[in-house]
Formats: sequence, C-alpha cells, structure tokens
Amino acid sequence: MRGRLGVIFGFAAISLATASPSVADSIIFSTGNPDGLMAMATQSGSGGQTQIEAADDFVLTQATSITGAQFTGLFVAGSGLSPFASNVVVEIYSVFPQNSDTGRTSGPPTFSTSLVPTRVNSPSDVSIAERSSSAGSLSFNASILNPSFTANNSVEPGGIHPKPGQTTGGSGPVTGQEVSISVTFSTPFQLAAGHYFIVPEVDLTNSGQFFWLSAAKPNPSFPSGQTDLQTWIRDDALDPDWLRVGTDIVGGTTPPTFNASFTLTGTSITSVPGPIVGAGLPGLLAGFGAMLAWYRKRRAAAV
Repeated sequence: MRGRLGVIFGFAAISLATASPSVADSIIFSTGNPDGLMAMATQSGSGGQTQIEAADDFVLTQATSITGAQFTGLFVAGSGLSPFASNVVVEIYSVFPQNSDTGRTSGPPTFSTSLVPTRVNSPSDVSIAERSSSAGSLSFNASILNPSFTANNSVEPGGIHPKPGQTTGGSGPVTGQEVSISVTFSTPFQLAAGHYFIVPEVDLTNSGQFFWLSAAKPNPSFPSGQTDLQTWIRDDALDPDWLRVGTDIVGGTTPPTFNASFTLTGTSITSVPGPIVGAGLPGLLAGFGAMLAWYRKRRAAAV
C-alpha cells in the first residue's frame, strides 16, 4: 500500500529548497478526545501480519510543516501479556481521485468498484508521504491514559469484507488500555494547503492489537467551508479501495459516521520557493513559477 506508485520530477542544474518554518510549533488541527463509540484496528504489514489502515481527514488552509502528531487508541492484549508499541508508521494520503487509478472505476457520482460501494471522498489509492520509527524518520512515546477503556463497537482484523457483504454491523465492543501515542517527525511533512487523510499504523508486541478511537463528528473546529469527511478503512484484500467505517461497515437505517481522535502540530510556511511534498505536479509547477518570477524581478531591478 505504501510507495506502490511514485513519480519523480527533475530539473537539471536547478535546486529547489523547501521553506523554513516561520514560528514555533503549535497545534494546527485537532479532532478532540475519544467519544467511546468506535475503535478501528490499524497496523502495518510488518512481521507477516495483515496490514490494516484506518484513515481520517484534515484540512490545511496554508502551506504547513507538520512536525508532530498525537493519536488516542487502545492497546488490546493478544497473548495475555501486556503489549507494547514496537513500531509506528504515519502516512499521508490525498483525497480520491488524486493519486488513484480511476480507469478501473465507473464514472461519477459513485466511482464504485467491484469491491466497494463508492470511492467518493475516500483516501487515494496510494500514500503521498510516509514516516516510520523503523526507518528513523519519526520517534514516539506511548502513555497510558486509562487502564481499562471500552469502545461500544469496533472494526477488527477479519471484519473488513468487500461488497456485497461489507455491512457487518461492526465487530462489537472492545476493551483495552486507553493510550496516547505522541509522535515527533524527524523529517517533517511539508504539505501545501489542501485536504488530506492521515493514517497511523501501530504495531504491538505479544500479539497485541492497536485500535484507533473515534472522536465526535462533525468536528466543531473544522475549517469553515470545508466538509468534515468520515473515517475510512481497508486491509490487504481490499487494497487499493476503501470502505467507510460507519456508512459501509456499520450500516443501518441511519448509518453513523465517525471521526478519529488525533492532533497535529507544526508551523505555517510563509514562503514557498520550491515544491512542497504532497502538492503533486501542481505544487511542483507552482514552485518553478515562483522561482521564475523571483528571477525576473531581480533581473528587472538590476536593469
């Protein structure tokens, strides 16, 4: 799922530097505390385990350097021994149909595939950036908030099915240690203004399972004029498609919708002399255009 598609653009003899943060790190986005309604399994595919990705969206109103994050979830014991976090991965996705193969879907408005009811407002097929503790591009700390916390419903490994059997109602209540995972990115995410999804994956020792806890939806602090999208989830078998946790998996006459509990910290970027990671081709062209404009301005001043 990570790094399966990539495009590399190069300009000979041109060095495009990314901008430096202008102020001290601060909270740039937050969905708030867990509401206890849903817990979503999310883990990497390392060690032969099934990869499961849960995703929730956020909006940046200006170019931003994301330097840290905090996720709230459950550590659920698997073998009777207390689990510990052994690896954390954080991915950034754009919103479908960016970075996606739309040739295998039907046309708007549903973008349905043989696996899922719709791809509208889902994460893209592939991530645009990734950091992991195993690669040394992030560090993390896990702290227990509550020794026993129960979520009313869950989506666990084995609970993700393609259509027409996607609506299972969920996997039922799950109880574990409520844990806050604080992450610092040694290589910050440099993102242009826009709408994104974030995917944290946490691997535990002793056959434990990490579940990302839901938060209130809609998010009252979501930027005005932007739609607060619901959480999505997928596993290896569903890749590259995604299912909506509430609408597709839980279902019902009036399906619930969920956010996930997380906070992002970082700094705004006041100048963008070059392409920003995650901006794609438009960002690359914008960066080149900015350099060209700067050069013309300097040349005109010299004349």
